[in-house]
Amino acid sequence: MKKWGPTEGQSASALIDQRIAELADWRGETLSRMRKLIKEADPDVVEEWKWMGTPVWAHDSILCTGESYKSIVKLTFVKGASLPDPARLFNASLEGNVRRAIDIHEGEQVDAEAFKALVRAAVALNSSGAKARSKRAK
Repeated sequence: MKKWGPTEGQSASALIDQRIAELADWRGETLSRMRKLIKEADPDVVEEWKWMGTPVWAHDSILCTGESYKSIVKLTFVKGASLPDPARLFNASLEGNVRRAIDIHEGEQVDAEAFKALVRAAVALNSSGAKARSKRAK
């Protein structure tokens, strides 16, 4: 996989498209599927490109990141410890007080409806925090 250099002039969405295409294996397919589910759960989600090549999805703040490694695709929810997870999708970064992650290995499928519910909960959490901050700022 290529090293990511300057990305001026390229949209985050285009860079994420490029990352998916470059992966060209199960990781690209998985990242593409999870991206689609994020957009279905929150049509107003904003795609960002941060930290030298990390896809990020945000709504009033970062919802989650999508990293790809040799043996996993990792979706890290920045405020995951505060989210309800009745389907127990979180299976990584469980020891922290803030983040939670979903590690997806080759051949694994994530329950689409449970994942979208998690994304919607993250949006609600971010939106409630944004409203509280804006009220305090006045």
